[in-house]
Amino acid sequence: MLRLTWVQPEDLIGHELRQATQDGREPSAVAARWQAAAGPEAPQHAGASATPASPYLRLLATDLLDELADLPSRLSDEEPTDLTRIKSLCPDWPPDPAGRPTPPTHEQPPHTPALHEHPPPHTPALRGQSCRWGGTGGRDGTPSAPGRATTPRAPHPASLEAAWLGRAVGCLLGKPVEKLPLTGIRQLAKATGNWPLKTYFTAHGVPQDLLTRYPWNRRSATTSLAENIDGMPEDDDLNYPLLNLLVLQRHTRAFTPTDVATVWLDELPAGRTFTAERIAYRNLLSGLEPPLTARHHNPFREWIGALIRADVHGWTNPGDPAAAAEQAHRDATLTHTANGVYAAMFTAAVIATAATGDHDVHACLRTGLTVVPPRSRLAHAVRQAVELAHRHTDFDTVVDALHATYAATHHWVHAVPNTALIAAALTHADGDFTGSVRRAVSGGWDTDSNGATAGSIAGLLTGSPRALPEHWTAPLKNRLATSVGDFHGTGFDTLAHLTHLEATRP
Repeated sequence: MLRLTWVQPEDLIGHELRQATQDGREPSAVAARWQAAAGPEAPQHAGASATPASPYLRLLATDLLDELADLPSRLSDEEPTDLTRIKSLCPDWPPDPAGRPTPPTHEQPPHTPALHEHPPPHTPALRGQSCRWGGTGGRDGTPSAPGRATTPRAPHPASLEAAWLGRAVGCLLGKPVEKLPLTGIRQLAKATGNWPLKTYFTAHGVPQDLLTRYPWNRRSATTSLAENIDGMPEDDDLNYPLLNLLVLQRHTRAFTPTDVATVWLDELPAGRTFTAERIAYRNLLSGLEPPLTARHHNPFREWIGALIRADVHGWTNPGDPAAAAEQAHRDATLTHTANGVYAAMFTAAVIATAATGDHDVHACLRTGLTVVPPRSRLAHAVRQAVELAHRHTDFDTVVDALHATYAATHHWVHAVPNTALIAAALTHADGDFTGSVRRAVSGGWDTDSNGATAGSIAGLLTGSPRALPEHWTAPLKNRLATSVGDFHGTGFDTLAHLTHLEATRP
């Protein structure tokens, strides 16, 4: 029997019960009914339970998901999803440095064409072009005065290439240990003398009994261990930046959530989606429109999916963290709400600040927090993580403290602990590239996504692909595998060129 992951009601209900507790609802009565019916717990690692549910349990799960959606939340005032309300809660919302008009904040334009009413033309990825630039770029570590508006300038293409490469390196480092517990990650690395992480994971020299206890990620072991790497393999952490390039090429900065949905339906195979993105994809095919696509039977709406889509919004709004955050909001609300959206806005604002080359990583992180409601769970987690990173010299101590706080209550893909870990890694490494990616991955949870975001930010701060250690970048062979559009086989130099075009578009 086909066990379709991330969409079956009996597999969603356990996640929704936990989500309800986290976002201020009282789900105990619903939980009691599910337990009385012998309903299963949520799958801990996979997207579907091993045993199919009975038709009765599936119908009950569907009804209970509807009941949970109707429960009031005590956190709704502090954690809104509407952009106007978010901005009203952020006293230090960044100024517009260029006086550009703010894009519409509504979630649907006055006239929204039906999805696929006018399929957009395909924009080729310029595959095969060589677009490598020199230049040093980088950062001087001196933040601007708070609140002072400056004229945005586009990042040098070399900086964008370093960011794309950094994203790929961090993702690739984390791929083989995704879903493994923290203990397993540490033991596998130590078994080969690769702790703290200095290079990609390898199976060479790892005792068989250790591999039996902590097997590599099944989908990634053949392409992401040091002995197997041959270019950058496909991953959703790279697919989504490609999709957002297409969104900007086809719909400009004024895109809507519906425009994002249209590009997905045109270019993203359903089987390449996971968690909140798969739910939203299903909702679109069922005839629902944004923002309902993010809310209907979607217990993953505060997970990490929107965060991993945020980089392009930062790269294309250099020096304008507010515009980057607003752009990320329009993207994120297709699939996420509240803290899931804040994680994307935070990341986009951090990257937009880093993209000018004028700020150190600490100033970038501080700016990121200015677009997040300060009393939200995400803001609290990031502040706590940054404080821990400043307080402790041993990063394992920081990681252990974060896991002690969140591991028992949050899924390993949830946006709150993962965003906190990314911020802690960047802070503790002082923005150093190798230090940032290895800390982000060694902290566990969503290892490839955390490594990708940390690598993107730290790579951007270096200012040049030549500043990234060759042992990280050489195995990528300037070649990206993907099922998105015509991007398969594209080089990171070409992607930097395409990104630069969008960053400089009027």
